[in-house]
Amino acid sequence: MRSDLMKKGIEKAPHRSLFKAMGYTQTEIDRPIIGVVNSANEIIPGHIHLDKIAEGVKAGIRLAGGTPVEFNTIGVCDGIAMNHAGMRYSLASRELIADSVEIMAMAHPFDALVMIPNCDKIIPGMMMAALRLNIPAIVISGGPMLAGHVGGKPVDLITVFEGVGALKAGQISLGELEELEDDACPGCGSCAGMFTANSMNCLVEALGFGLPGNGTIPAVTAARVRLAKEAGMRIMDLLAKDIKPRDIATMAAFENAIAVDMALGCSTNTVLHVPAIANEAGIRLDLGVFNKISARTPHLCSLRPGGAHFLEDLDSAGGVQAVMKELSRRELIDPAPITVTGKPVGENLKGVRVLRPEVIRPLENPYHDKGGIAVLYGNIAPEGAVVKQSAVAPEMLTRKGRARVFESESDAANAILDGLIVPGDVVVIRYEGPKGGPGMQEMLTPTAAIIGRGLGLDVALITDGRFSGGTTGAAIGHISPEAAVGGPIALIEEGDEILVDIPNKKLDLLVDDAVLAKRRQAWKPHEPRVKTGCLARYARLVTSGSRGAVLLNE
Repeated sequence: MRSDLMKKGIEKAPHRSLFKAMGYTQTEIDRPIIGVVNSANEIIPGHIHLDKIAEGVKAGIRLAGGTPVEFNTIGVCDGIAMNHAGMRYSLASRELIADSVEIMAMAHPFDALVMIPNCDKIIPGMMMAALRLNIPAIVISGGPMLAGHVGGKPVDLITVFEGVGALKAGQISLGELEELEDDACPGCGSCAGMFTANSMNCLVEALGFGLPGNGTIPAVTAARVRLAKEAGMRIMDLLAKDIKPRDIATMAAFENAIAVDMALGCSTNTVLHVPAIANEAGIRLDLGVFNKISARTPHLCSLRPGGAHFLEDLDSAGGVQAVMKELSRRELIDPAPITVTGKPVGENLKGVRVLRPEVIRPLENPYHDKGGIAVLYGNIAPEGAVVKQSAVAPEMLTRKGRARVFESESDAANAILDGLIVPGDVVVIRYEGPKGGPGMQEMLTPTAAIIGRGLGLDVALITDGRFSGGTTGAAIGHISPEAAVGGPIALIEEGDEILVDIPNKKLDLLVDDAVLAKRRQAWKPHEPRVKTGCLARYARLVTSGSRGAVLLNE
């Protein structure tokens, strides 16, 4: 066993003594030692209850003959970090989480790992570490939040963000906004729609790293605790069979996950995180793969923020496994990849069926013929830009508009909320990419303000930053190369005409090449916003959003 490095032989008597100082018995030391990576904290609603999930995991490990050893990672709540300087740290935390898990598992050679994330960057950070370490590992998330209810209607966190814009537009009262604030998030769990956290938890399941139900079983249910116990037991089976992360994370498995991504209409952040995870497996996922799979995969589920259904609805409809079963009818899912059940995908899907066809539509009656995400290219985005096309109104799929240029998210958000953006505008937010932000801030406040002010059918937004999974509308992010390295988005001027053509995957600045060449000669890099600390290091090392914003290793 790998843990023998720290516990076997006469020379390791001091090491065993330190274990015994913590109360471990010799019997516990003799058993396989399983690291339990817990991201519980008291600042993220999706993580506030992870101590209970960890208890279940540890019980399962003990039931199957192992010894659990728990340690923790950091975690950022993107909702609470939104629209202030804290959001710059969110994406950067992904790399710190991956590094911290690697450090802990190398300094203390565990035999296997059970990883307990639930939100945004924590999930891919742990996955990246698992593939880097390549020891048996399984992911068990904390599960999604239930929807809230106001006036008999289901609501969620995005309803509150959009409520701010609605209040500014005079469409709701302060009292109505306060009611939303009180009731939209009724308890623990990852926010209730197909936002980034739930997108990633569903894709972890589709990729084969989470047990069936990992992505959708609600946080507050006993079924979630039972799944945690099962995950603890299952890791011992993976250890016995020597099934490692890179055995699971094959190209075919990633293609399965991307197909599910398209069918569900997941967050655009998946186009950052899935390539970053694949990179740790030694697989280069070009952005073109997303368009290729999107072209053949219909959009089957209309989940918040683009639709009316919540994660609890998807769970009652059969969850991720039912989506995969439906896709498999057209051979859009490869049945061969092995999963943490110890079985291939095809065996997991035996007996699975769609329980609510109004939530998971049949292939013959999809919401859209193409998948939920599209990658656009053009003279603004030579390396690509990403849009959640399933959340774009038909009126906005093709649009020419006037550029309204802002050098930061906060300036743009203030302009929108103050009524300075009008129908026909294309809001341009730049110098918010991985290097320029630094940290590639999410843009939920301005996009929610556009929707809240009733401009969703009239105004587009483009940025080298990124969007919350809760964003809806014609919001195009990850524009690469970013402004900070002289990408073409840096050359846009106020009043320029911009073409957004999502069906044809185009994003173009309608300005003569000669004019752009003159602008490029005059362009000068901005002074870095952050010059010290971890963000300064991050800005020096981070790659383009088109590469998943991973860090350079050389």
